Amino acid sequence: MNAQFEANEHAIIVRTARTPDVSAIRSLISSYTDDGRLMAKAQVTLFESVQEFVVAESGGRIVGCGALHVMWEDLAEVRSLAVEPTLMGQGVGSAMLTTLIERARNIGVRRVFCLTFETKFFGGHDFEVIDSAPVTHEVFEQLLQSYDQGVAEFLDLERVKPNTLGNFRMLRRL
Repeated sequence: MNAQFEANEHAIIVRTARTPDVSAIRSLISSYTDDGRLMAKAQVTLFESVQEFVVAESGGRIVGCGALHVMWEDLAEVRSLAVEPTLMGQGVGSAMLTTLIERARNIGVRRVFCLTFETKFFGGHDFEVIDSAPVTHEVFEQLLQSYDQGVAEFLDLERVKPNTLGNFRMLRRL
């Protein structure tokens, strides 16, 4: 599943990430962790989840990344959506998000969730701000068994509050 478009006079290809892309993905994510916009990811975690990622590539260089993490039967989270700062506003993030949403549809997910400071960007893609985790109590109890730090963020558990301070919860129904 590759998508191609032009940004800043350069061809950009959005494709499924591969293991050789992990260093570039980590670098992109790291550029947004100091100010708390994204959570830092250990390299091993990125290798374990590389199949969840898409990357935007231009001239053989990775200039964007994003992941779709399935959380439950009908719910997935967009994670680690990052674009090289020089290409912000050029459509790279939108192309990756569109690819991730299409992936969600293809696997049967009906709702896509994100934790973000970028409400204008996600709102422009039909995400709406919500107040709490959009799951039933029974599903919430099941999700508590996950070791995934992102799931803990989603559930708004006390131990991750410093990481989510200021984030907005947003949801898009497919």
